[in-house]
Amino acid sequence: MGKNSKKELWRQLLDASAIPLNLVVATFVGFAIGYGLDKLFGTSPYLTIIFFILGIIAGFRELFRYARRMEREDDKKDK
Repeated sequence: MGKNSKKELWRQLLDASAIPLNLVVATFVGFAIGYGLDKLFGTSPYLTIIFFILGIIAGFRELFRYARRMEREDDKKDK
């Protein structure tokens, strides 16, 4: 295994390990924003639920963007 292929493997592993972190962080940030706004406006639990769902959507959006980027990189390697 050459030096470049080891670097590439480590880069892919680090990128892949960021996927669950992105999902958790985006969900938590959405929840925290919604919770804070609910406390501010006294609208509990509506904004918490809305922003929690938006956080989940943002996390999955980032997951799909990552998958597309990996697919494009694989296509470039195949050419």
